[in-house]
Formats: sequence, structure tokens, C-alpha cells
Amino acid sequence: MKQTIQFSIAISTLVFVLSGCDNSNVQDKELIKSLEAKIQSLEQQLEQSAQATELTSTDSGAANQKALEDKVASLEKQLASAKTSAPASKNHPSTLESAKKLGYIKCGVSTGLVGFSSPNAKGEWEGLDVEFCQAVAAAAIGDKTKVKYIPLTTKERFTALQSGEVDLLVRNTTWTLHRDTALGVNFAGINYYDGQGFMVKADAGIKSATELDGATVCVQSGTTTELNLADYFRFREIKYTPIVFDTEEETVEGFKTGSCKAMTTDQSALYVHRLSMENPDSVLVLPELISKEPLGPAVRQDDNQWFNIVRWTLNTMIHAEDLGVSSISVDDMKKSNDPNIRRLIGLDGPKGKGLGLNDDWSYQVIKQVGNYSESFERTVGMSSPLKVERGVNATWRDGGIMYAPPLR
Repeated sequence: MKQTIQFSIAISTLVFVLSGCDNSNVQDKELIKSLEAKIQSLEQQLEQSAQATELTSTDSGAANQKALEDKVASLEKQLASAKTSAPASKNHPSTLESAKKLGYIKCGVSTGLVGFSSPNAKGEWEGLDVEFCQAVAAAAIGDKTKVKYIPLTTKERFTALQSGEVDLLVRNTTWTLHRDTALGVNFAGINYYDGQGFMVKADAGIKSATELDGATVCVQSGTTTELNLADYFRFREIKYTPIVFDTEEETVEGFKTGSCKAMTTDQSALYVHRLSMENPDSVLVLPELISKEPLGPAVRQDDNQWFNIVRWTLNTMIHAEDLGVSSISVDDMKKSNDPNIRRLIGLDGPKGKGLGLNDDWSYQVIKQVGNYSESFERTVGMSSPLKVERGVNATWRDGGIMYAPPLR
């Protein structure tokens, strides 16, 4: 999803300590609390410095930014050494063991993004990310309802995962190199390929972003969205005029009131904003994606078993669609002679032993939640208010890029 420009180097320092500290030790908790406050302060300074440097490109701005980065690097070294001296937790149970003992999994979700994770009128959580949490619960515990949803802001999400507040982060979060290597987390796959896109008025007659020559474009200031926009048009030598706003809410309002011809942000968010229009059919989301924002579930790096459970739960849902196995047909598929289907639902092949799960874990995922297509269509697809087309999120057989390794 859209990321505010920031240097998240500081978070890795917290990760070092969290991974080495015993959460049951009072002194460690005090240390973590103190570090969180210091890191948040440094992160804010870095963000302000980075934004100023991007927008002004002055030597003094770059120097200030470099000085702050040096301070963070120094702090990283100190905390790396603190990690080695912090007492390690003894007999720490695995994530699966903890979940079984509690009777539910703790799943970090957004504070409310329609189609991905948001409470409905009854207060029940629903969305593509929510259904994946349910799929993991079906695999690990045997019951998709055994999930505790913990809403997290963008600043809270990685700390919550590292500290053990959540077992799994499925919060429209983009998989990046830095997050995969410096934050102590592992992304288990991609459950939605997103990217920055454009929305225009339907009566403008515009069908492609390449037709926006000379257009005014509403965009939120100080974000990667603004930079991607500039790069896209500069590379194609297309003229445009950015109309910048401080918040996404103001950006949407600017588009509604006609301050610009087009609006840009992540395409998934555009579909959500489309619903807020007085007449959703009066606007059109253009097909182009001008950035890569692969969203997926993340887990801590200290538990390979849990990582594999989450990864193969996602793979199972994708495979089920690929093989035509749904929540409705899965029982009939027990009679199938197709070796791929028999392995998929746990009748043959590796079954659940390697993951520490029951042999019918994958059957439970499909029976209780469904295949990837069922989940997609219910939450963000054509059967949902968002009506997002599959596009790149279609399986490889249907012209998309959804593809899973073999279950064997």
C-alpha cells in the first residue's frame, strides 16, 4: 500500500532487542518501552528530514538527514551489543503451541479498510485479509472462527508482530527488501498484487493513463505516491499539473469537487474511494499500475514451522482454485483419482506431518474458507461492492500471475 516517505532503519534497532529479550522480564519490558519512545522520536525526525530533502534537494537538507542517519547507525551498534547480553527466553513455546493453548490465533489487521479488513454493521470482521486469518485458523486449530483480530496502525504493525502481540500480520502490507531483511519478519507469500493507479470521471472519455497529457492530478503530498507520479510522467514525457493535498481525505475531496481531472493512489484504495462517490458509476479506475505493491501475510523470523504453515495455507487456497476445488465441491473431490487433488486435500502425499498439523488441515482450509477465487470474489471482486477485476490477481491459467509451488 501507499507508504509515507520515511527511513525505517530505526525500527530494526527495536527488532534486535525484541528478538533477544525475554518478554516476561520486567527490566526487559522497561528497556523496550524506553527504546520504542526513542525510536519513534528519531523516526519522526528522519521522516521530516527526508521529506524536506526530496522536496527541496538542498545540500543542508541532505546533510541534516545524513547526520540523523549516523545517529541511528550508532544506536543500532549499541543495541546489537545489547542483544547479545539480554537474557534469552527458555523453553519458549512455538507459535503453533501457543495458539493451540490459547484456543485461537492472534491476527493483526488494519484499523478498517473495506474489502481487506473492516468490521461490518454487526461488528464482525470481514475482508480478504480477514478470510486469510480464518484460513490459517482452520489449518492450525481446525476452526476458522478461532481468531482474535487486533487492529493496528501502520506504525504499530511491525512492533506488534515482533513483540508477540500478534502471531500473524495480514494488514495490506507491502513486501519489500528492507522489511524482509531488517525488521525481523518473513513474508509468507502474496495474497494481493496491488499498485498505484488512477481514477477519472467516467464522462471524461479517458480509458488509459497515457491519455492524461496536460491533465491536473490530485495527489497526497510527501508520499511515494507523489514521487511515482512524477517518475511515470517524466519518463513518458507527458505533461501534467499536480494538485497536492496534505491528507488522503483532502485528496479525495479535491477530486470530488473537480479540483483535478484525475486522482492517484493505490489502486485498491481507489476502488474503496469509488464507493464514497455519490454515484460510483460516475468514476472509472484506469487499468494501469505504475508501481509494484505486493501485499501479503508476514510472520516473525524466529519460527520456521509457523512460517511454513502460513505460507502453505496461502498456497493451498491458490492451488484449490487452479485445480477447480471449492468449498462446495471439496467433499466430492475425495472420490477423485487425480493425484494432485488427492495431495491437495490430504488423502495422499506429505499430508500434515511436516507442518505439525492434522492430515486434513488443507481440507479444512478449503471446506471452511474456500479457494482463493471464492475469497477474492466475496471480499473485493465482482460479488462485492468494490467490484475489482481479477487482473494480475488471476491465476496463471487465466492470464494473471497467481501461482503456487506444488504440494508434494
